[in-house]
Amino acid sequence: MNETAIDYTAVFQALPAMVALLTPELVYADANAEFLRVSGRTREQTVGRHLFEVFPGNPDDRASSGMRNLEASLHRVLATGERDAMALQRYDVESTERPGEWDERYWSPVNAPVYGPDGSVVLLVHRVEDITELIRARGGRGTGGDGERAGNRGHVLEAELYTRARELQELNERLRLAHAREREVALALQEAMLPAGRQVGHHRAAVRYRPAVGALNVCGDWYDLVDLVGGNRIGVSVGDVVGHGLDAAGVMGQLRSALSATSRVAGGPAEALNVLGRYAHVVDGAESATAVTTFIDFDHHTITYSSAGHPPPVLVHADGRVEFLDRATDPPLDARPTPVRRPQARTTYDSGATLALYTDGLVERRREDIDTGLSRLADALARHREADPESLADAVLLELLPPGGATDDTALVIVRL
Repeated sequence: MNETAIDYTAVFQALPAMVALLTPELVYADANAEFLRVSGRTREQTVGRHLFEVFPGNPDDRASSGMRNLEASLHRVLATGERDAMALQRYDVESTERPGEWDERYWSPVNAPVYGPDGSVVLLVHRVEDITELIRARGGRGTGGDGERAGNRGHVLEAELYTRARELQELNERLRLAHAREREVALALQEAMLPAGRQVGHHRAAVRYRPAVGALNVCGDWYDLVDLVGGNRIGVSVGDVVGHGLDAAGVMGQLRSALSATSRVAGGPAEALNVLGRYAHVVDGAESATAVTTFIDFDHHTITYSSAGHPPPVLVHADGRVEFLDRATDPPLDARPTPVRRPQARTTYDSGATLALYTDGLVERRREDIDTGLSRLADALARHREADPESLADAVLLELLPPGGATDDTALVIVRL
């Protein structure tokens, strides 16, 4: 079936589970038929109204923890952008026909984020499993015989359910703490290994770094901008290590540091990549790593470049003409067991041109030819070429990255020439 032919509104309404959509202000944006049926609310009583207006907390303190826990979970999803599975909650529901009367209910909610184009959480998916009937199994007790056995089974079921719920809640809390510690390490690693400065000398440049959705804010993509010895020159590079997370970031740090040091003393970008390729052979995890480096000479208005299996940089001339720097492309860094001198090419530009280096996460999409992504990038760069580098980088990411974030890491460097 063609994906565009799917009626997702009908799918949402047909879901067999209770599912609702909440805004960041906790107002119901939508609710499916099963949610309305089980909760005993109509669409008019729900959509457009605040969560706790539709389902206020029971004034009985013994039954009010469900409301507090649900509110905490939803705010946690908004703050972290991460899915939150709650343990079993007692959440009494006020009767719509008899105000002031409350039905004892037991719900097991899961809350998840929906991302907007800018990567922020724009909606919350609130899915609920109603297990009230399981808890009410204890109501089958009698004075003996089958009734008594049914009551005993109900007690056992309830005790088991509460035990599993407590274990789940404790496990979730441990996982959250472990993830928070790992994320702190990841952020410190990223800050240490990627240059924070967006200016090299007096030249204007913008850098962007977007890990794949679900990553720890670190990835195998990297960029580097360095002042070169002799003349008014800088080196600009990007690279890509296979994988995500801390392992890929560790390899990325080694390769970036090696190329940064080599570029300062190399006679050109090809020589720098030659040395980096030999180093990659002894770095575990550097298999299939790619990189491209450019040496920009502002006095002579030239760009010398070389690529090791990486997508070509894009040079947007001041008149809007787009040039892909693809005349010096070679296999990835560790592709050859015996080092072979890499190719190198040179091009010229006029003042006001723009150079963009990037990783494949910006242009590659599943079931799409990469030339389509390259054309999309060239078009965005040309249309926004008069914007300052910071605004240009933001515009490119907004147009090229899918809503909610990409499934691959992305690095982007924009230099105004």
